[in-house]
Amino acid sequence: MTFLREVEGPTLMRNVMMASSAVFLATLIRRRYLRWGVTAAEQWSYLPGDTLLPDTNLMATRAISIHAAPEDVWPWIAQLGQGRGGFYSYDFLENLIGCDIHSADRVHPEWQHPAVGTEIKLAPQLPLSVAALEPGTALVLRGAVPMGSTAPPYDFTWAFVIRRAPDGTSRLVVRERYLYKNRWAPLIVQPAELLSCLMSVRMLRTIKKRAEQAPGDSLPLTANVLTLHPNSPAAQHFERRRPRNVPSANTIDQQIKEVLR
Repeated sequence: MTFLREVEGPTLMRNVMMASSAVFLATLIRRRYLRWGVTAAEQWSYLPGDTLLPDTNLMATRAISIHAAPEDVWPWIAQLGQGRGGFYSYDFLENLIGCDIHSADRVHPEWQHPAVGTEIKLAPQLPLSVAALEPGTALVLRGAVPMGSTAPPYDFTWAFVIRRAPDGTSRLVVRERYLYKNRWAPLIVQPAELLSCLMSVRMLRTIKKRAEQAPGDSLPLTANVLTLHPNSPAAQHFERRRPRNVPSANTIDQQIKEVLR
């Protein structure tokens, strides 16, 4: 018995230490993927849409620096959604569960004017709605995914906020806020946290790449570009990206009209 006590003592202590280390490591990892890329100021700062759910059970804030003006980033945010510009993440994973996502690699003029109340879908049968909007700066979506015929066990907001840096570049900050409506909601939300981080990081990096790409790379000269309203964000985006050797949209439009006369 004395021998067993001598063995059990160190073993028990080792198991406790291993368990404590695992908890500590899990806490660090969770903290990292809930706050990927953000500064301390961004983590605790107010963002548009925060007041929609003032008391939340879970918040994830992620951010990325983009070497492009906010005006060049906004068109990619404005066209988010299934059946629109997609979510710029792992389309093949989303499509495995029937989301039918096809992320755009160019700006689409027809998707540049979301408004409060506009339906933005996660999947064909999973709509969110635009709950708050500051054109050129912030898009906030709200909604939740039902569990079959059961109402969603949580409320959710998803904010996309562009902030202009002192040097004229951009910080894109994305925030998810969850308010649990019943006791089992954490069993649905929390296991998906890590996957949400992986998808969000991919999305942020893709938007960064799209907005920073070389002038003209994302805007093939198709007829829909020629019909842009001259003051629309997409039209302005086209003009900023247009190489010098490419005529403006208005010039091309006039040339086509001359040919069609």
